[in-house]
Amino acid sequence: MQLLHNKVVFLTGGTEGIGYECAQAYHKAGARVAIISHKEDSLQQCRERFFNDNLLYILADVSCADDVQRAIEETIATFGGIDVIHNNAGVSNPSKTLCDTTDAEWQKVFDVNVKGIYHTTKYGIAALKESKGVILNTGSMVGEIGQELHAAYTATKGAVNALTKSMALDYAPLGIRVNAVAPAGVWTPMLRRWSSQQPNAEHIEHYLNEIHPLGYCPEGDVVADACVFLVSEQARFITGCILPVSGGAELGYRRYIEKGEEENKEVVPAGLNGKAV
Repeated sequence: MQLLHNKVVFLTGGTEGIGYECAQAYHKAGARVAIISHKEDSLQQCRERFFNDNLLYILADVSCADDVQRAIEETIATFGGIDVIHNNAGVSNPSKTLCDTTDAEWQKVFDVNVKGIYHTTKYGIAALKESKGVILNTGSMVGEIGQELHAAYTATKGAVNALTKSMALDYAPLGIRVNAVAPAGVWTPMLRRWSSQQPNAEHIEHYLNEIHPLGYCPEGDVVADACVFLVSEQARFITGCILPVSGGAELGYRRYIEKGEEENKEVVPAGLNGKAV
């Protein structure tokens, strides 16, 4: 039997990158999936290439309480309940230090990455109580190890990690499990945009391969496979877990160095928060 046969998954940020890979993986595992996005064009494009009766597309902004409440209600009205809430929606901008981040930029990244979880849980908890369901948050390895020029983003991902553990304790008596996945680099549209913003953009693909000891920067399907496991009965005794899906990026010391002149000083990157010297 499929791992998620007849389960209902409420997935935010499900039209691109890791979210899109998760939507496909959940559907393949037998789930009915409500795919939430705040971008109408992205929602439409996804609908055109990936559509059937077990998929529901909803235009909603997770930072807006009314939008989330409406999306939860529409999902329940369509599918009869909710078994899984996967909080995947997120933004990574701005690519700045703390002092260079504006108040508006700071507020936006927290409203999406952290307050979005508050909204989905607040309006979805009754359905999860009934189903004894699962909450899954998409975190990031940088929430533990930091990252240069991403102060606001890393702060939100650190908050997601702590929030996941507190939620796991709060909702365990209700039979609700709460976990998070923590990728390092993953090739997504957001990461490609990030890559183009970096001062050493010409070296970024090599950099992203090298920060993973397994030797490559993966596509989102590796994260999606881990997500299917965590929301399934296979993980029924796992809660409060921040699962690295990182190819070992958090292991050991990895610093930028430069090879000698004879090798044209090729930059060898060193970690999610390394910098060229």
